[in-house]
Amino acid sequence: MKVTLWGTRGSLASPGKDTIRYGGNTACVQVQGADGTVLILDAGTGIRSLGAALPPVSERLDILLTHLHLDHIQGLAFLPQLYRAEMKVHIWGPASATIDLRSRLSRYLAPPLFPVRLRDLPCKLVLHEVACAEFDIGEFRISPSLVCHPGPTVAFRLADCHRTLTYLPDHEPALGKSNANWDPKWTSGVSAAAGVDLLIHDTQYTDQEYEERVGWGHSSITHAFKFAALAGVKHLVSFHHDPTHDDSAIDEMMNRCMELTRPSFQVTAGKEGAVFELD
Repeated sequence: MKVTLWGTRGSLASPGKDTIRYGGNTACVQVQGADGTVLILDAGTGIRSLGAALPPVSERLDILLTHLHLDHIQGLAFLPQLYRAEMKVHIWGPASATIDLRSRLSRYLAPPLFPVRLRDLPCKLVLHEVACAEFDIGEFRISPSLVCHPGPTVAFRLADCHRTLTYLPDHEPALGKSNANWDPKWTSGVSAAAGVDLLIHDTQYTDQEYEERVGWGHSSITHAFKFAALAGVKHLVSFHHDPTHDDSAIDEMMNRCMELTRPSFQVTAGKEGAVFELD
């Protein structure tokens, strides 16, 4: 399993010198299997570069959307593979009790927001409503589960025959609970992340910022570390960086949390272009 980060921000960041190391594109992660299966986790602005880097021999892509907030779908219309008639594109998104996935995506891929309608894309497009049942794509067994974030939002746990990955880019694991009062029975997302080799998790806020944003659906970096420890993960990758945080701010957040918590697991600050080989 090869994991590549193509976008790590919660919203577009200024492309100035102070964001050059962590990047400025919104959420998009590529997962490639040994058999050639390609999965794309979310369709933020990073998906444009991802699509350009894929070999032209690819015949199928699977895009797994955790939710439909704009920063997670705003790059979708710019994916080159959507405009290839021979390409099979499967989009998997969270089910809603009120409106189907096609109708929700059609709001974005339609005038006046975009000139090409979803129904007019030349690729062979298949849409899948994701509930909480497991499903397979190529060599991967995928386990979705609902997590704490405004609107229908899922975590994706991916497993091949050797390794596991959980993708939780937008997540508030301990809504309304103090740091001292965590229990895996009620903490959002614990079962999705339990024991995984790699956890990609929301670390948008400092502790002080989170106090003013409780209920917004995102995590403080301290909560992300505590969540990773509770779930027993082997490697945490920080993700969904706040657009106002430059490289220095992210470095400071990470270093301070490492000193305070001294985690027993490996920790990496998520950067665009970072590659993780899970062999």
